[in-house]
Amino acid sequence: MTFIELLLASKGGSKSAFEELFGRYKNLLRKYSVINGIFDDDLYQEQCMVFVHCIEIFEVK
Repeated sequence: MTFIELLLASKGGSKSAFEELFGRYKNLLRKYSVINGIFDDDLYQEQCMVFVHCIEIFEVK
């Protein structure tokens, strides 16, 4: 599926589409959750919540 197809399906409630979309960005979220060489689990969780929120509010035209 393309990004747009995954996004629309995820916004529509498809768990599998969300999992695939999240899987594409999980490593990037983990990469930016490292502070001074130490992985910050709280920061990772916060970024995951923001990721979910962004999917919900993203407008596709």
